[in-house]
Amino acid sequence: MFTNDKAVAHVFALEYIHRMHGGSQAKLVRCSDGRYYVIKFQNNPQGAKILANELLGTLMARRIGLPVPEPAIVEVYPQLVRHTEELVIEHVSTRVPCHSGLCFGSLYGNGQASLGRPAHTYDWLPDDQLQRVENLSEFLGMLAFDKWAGNADARQTIFVPAEPNQLPYRSYRVLMIDQGLCFNGANWNFLDIPRQGLCPRRAAYASVGGMEAFEPWLSRLDHDVCQDTLKQDGQEIPPEWYGGDAGSLAQLLASLDERRKRVGSFLQSTRKAAEEFFPAWLCPRESPSAKHCLPVEEQMSLNHTLEAENLNCAVACSRSKRRRKRGGFQYLAHAGC
Repeated sequence: MFTNDKAVAHVFALEYIHRMHGGSQAKLVRCSDGRYYVIKFQNNPQGAKILANELLGTLMARRIGLPVPEPAIVEVYPQLVRHTEELVIEHVSTRVPCHSGLCFGSLYGNGQASLGRPAHTYDWLPDDQLQRVENLSEFLGMLAFDKWAGNADARQTIFVPAEPNQLPYRSYRVLMIDQGLCFNGANWNFLDIPRQGLCPRRAAYASVGGMEAFEPWLSRLDHDVCQDTLKQDGQEIPPEWYGGDAGSLAQLLASLDERRKRVGSFLQSTRKAAEEFFPAWLCPRESPSAKHCLPVEEQMSLNHTLEAENLNCAVACSRSKRRRKRGGFQYLAHAGC
């Protein structure tokens, strides 16, 4: 059983490093614990609720055993903002100072540093390198999470060396970052658009043959999450990040408790709307997750289309074999969207 018994770290920012790419205009900073964090400010262009989403989403993902960066509440003192000209939020025609106070922090990469600077992370690996990702299957658990949380964004990831002190890097681990648009961002509702939440990397889902691929995460949603655990996670959020509206937070948590029972049907809808992502998922199968599948009538309807889907799968596989391989890999900064 996975828990969030470890308290969320509270640290303060010491040094600005650089701005991250992305709509929230996150910044990389060095903090009082000697580690580096990507932080988001309350006056970021996407709104203060994005910080609440980041913390709640991260705690929810950790509770079902998914690889997300360690979260922290980072205090930024007014003096740091005043003496760091880069700590600004840019709008179309103006620049305003970042608000001091409590920020959401996401541990950068694996938390290690090299020569006093943050260690490397990678936004992207070519398809032929994905097999060197030790925890590649956790893309499937994260898709289940994104359906549960109603993530209105594509799945954002970074890759970190599994053994950062060994060169050249032989293997990697994926970390799932950026939960800011869970719960449909600042709206705190659920659109349930089937294709939302997918990672653009189709290779991440190539192994899915049925609902059993989403275990053990579906079972963890059943057994390790409940109204009390969600309430516990919600209590970690500073009230200023959601305007002190305890009623709206309680309603969100109640919706999440109800939605966890329907994640299987959300996944089935995604499969039907994005078949090109799941070439090996030909029909619903009997599995320990059967209670998560579509009703029997809909399963029978899907089975009647099996012959056509087999043909589509063959075409997709043929195209995949002809796809040109991309060599090398690109170094980019940790995404702070």
